[in-house]
Amino acid sequence: MAAKPTGLEACMCGLMKTFDQYAGADGTLSKAEVKTLLEKELPCMMKACKNPAELDTLMKALDHNGDAKVDFQEFVILVTALACACHDRCGKK
Repeated sequence: MAAKPTGLEACMCGLMKTFDQYAGADGTLSKAEVKTLLEKELPCMMKACKNPAELDTLMKALDHNGDAKVDFQEFVILVTALACACHDRCGKK
């Protein structure tokens, strides 16, 4: 019988599963795949985004190696930054 994953282990598995669900066959996210992921997984954030150019800005900020794609490491940076912003905005308990 396998041990039940901890909360953090479950979150890490969720991140990996979510990334893999949207990533292309090459294991990275294109701009279109990033947009789809954000629309499906963070709909409230996307509704607040009124300027289509913001996605281009986000892609440039995420794409640290300049290959016009978002790899898993770059994706984790996005999720971490969003989690920090939400934590700061919602208050620490």
